[in-house]
Amino acid sequence: MRRGDLTNGQWARLELLLPSGIKSGRPPVWTRRQLIDGIRWRTRTGAPWRDVPERYGPWDRVYDLFRRWQRDGIWARIVTQLQAEADAKGLIIWEVNVDSTVCRAHQHAAGAAKRGIARRSRPAALPSSRPTTDSVGPAAG
Repeated sequence: MRRGDLTNGQWARLELLLPSGIKSGRPPVWTRRQLIDGIRWRTRTGAPWRDVPERYGPWDRVYDLFRRWQRDGIWARIVTQLQAEADAKGLIIWEVNVDSTVCRAHQHAAGAAKRGIARRSRPAALPSSRPTTDSVGPAAG
């Protein structure tokens, strides 16, 4: 077991949540644990799939397992199950903290001029605030 790989306790917990294999016949050359450790290595490092170390199995087998389970919703089900169990034990605090240092508006939300649209600072049809008087008043007598 290498740094970053699943411990025996983690694997025992995760193995209960994995789908059962349907295929019968020849046993697989690469264990699920190796392939999942390969998936975890790849997502942790951000390296290309082709760079997954050989100890986790061929990169295309690691990728194939990842994609099949992603399409089938297995990863989402596993995460949901683990979150529900951790929440039931009180291990998760569901608080959201939003700090203005991490909130940024998109450039279009900042009032920047839009291309091709003429914007006026105020509408042209606003009434004047000064009272108006007729230039022709009643004749003074």
